Amino acid sequence: MKQIHWFPGHMKKAQIEVQDKIKLVDVIVELLDARIPLSSRNQVLYKLSKDKTRLVVLTKKDLADPAITDSWINFFKSQGFAAVFADLNNPNDVKNIIHHVEELGSIKNAKYVAKGMKPQPVRAMIIGIPNVGKSTLINKVSGRKAASVENKPGHTKSQQWIKVSEKFELLDTPGILQPNYNDSKVAINLALIGSMNENILPNDQLAIIAFLHLLQNYKKQLLDRFPYLDFDKNVEDNFRLIAKKRGYLTKGGEDIEKAYKVFLNEVKNGVLGPISFERVEQNAWLPRTILFW
Repeated sequence: MKQIHWFPGHMKKAQIEVQDKIKLVDVIVELLDARIPLSSRNQVLYKLSKDKTRLVVLTKKDLADPAITDSWINFFKSQGFAAVFADLNNPNDVKNIIHHVEELGSIKNAKYVAKGMKPQPVRAMIIGIPNVGKSTLINKVSGRKAASVENKPGHTKSQQWIKVSEKFELLDTPGILQPNYNDSKVAINLALIGSMNENILPNDQLAIIAFLHLLQNYKKQLLDRFPYLDFDKNVEDNFRLIAKKRGYLTKGGEDIEKAYKVFLNEVKNGVLGPISFERVEQNAWLPRTILFW
């Protein structure tokens, strides 16, 4: 697959702003999609913030395979990072994130108190790729609609400080996606969860990749949703079956393109149940400098 170039101008500008402001924060809150923790890590952002205290938050936990998510949490902790998973629409999960940020920032305040100074608010920055939940987290921790949310990659477009409490201030940063992906697997994973523009990769290719992944790892969920599938047929013929059963028809026969698109949306939105596309055992052999640099 050829290299993919997708780096809107506002993202390049945001990257420069992050470089300027990162020295102002005490804690980095890095949001990763629990379905693809490695592919959803932005290497540019990580390099810019690698010397900061960090909390790794695996978002979309309701969409990811819980057993695999647990293994990723253990893996990140083994690498020396604080790590939690979260459904950002769950108030208790959001409170847990706030608690961890305040705990990580307590070292700075201990130094202030030791010098007879008043504790200062812990300043944190959220980083992450588009569509990973940054705006949702901002909204939840601030208790108001501080950052606009839209289910399109790259929607959040400005930086702002959010006063969460007297102890906690948060800097929102736009999600930044790397301009080039030499690794086609990363690009495919991002497209499967909706973190790249829908037109970057053809729906038929993505749908077939997703279908084969489910067939290998989540066959029961696949059959629960589509009990009429015939695995003696090829993948394309099975999508024709889906189109026929659901009434996706054109003058020329089954509307297979619609079947591809609807299938991808159902996978992305958790209609087929929790699904993960990356496993620790498939990636843990990589040295830390490759995984996290």
